[in-house]
Amino acid sequence: MAKKKGNRFQIILECTEHKTSGMPGTSRYVTQKNKKNTSERVELKKYNPILKKYTVHREIK
Repeated sequence: MAKKKGNRFQIILECTEHKTSGMPGTSRYVTQKNKKNTSERVELKKYNPILKKYTVHREIK
């Protein structure tokens, strides 16, 4: 019996403050979300090691 494909997909979260700071590099995290429960884009506060503080990371395509 074949396994059914679920609703969970991998997403990439990218820092919003890092683009405006002008510093080189990017801060990205990979996580999962359930598209059935959360259809809109995810925003989480995560640690940015380059800026050395917690910033808002948004889902990118």
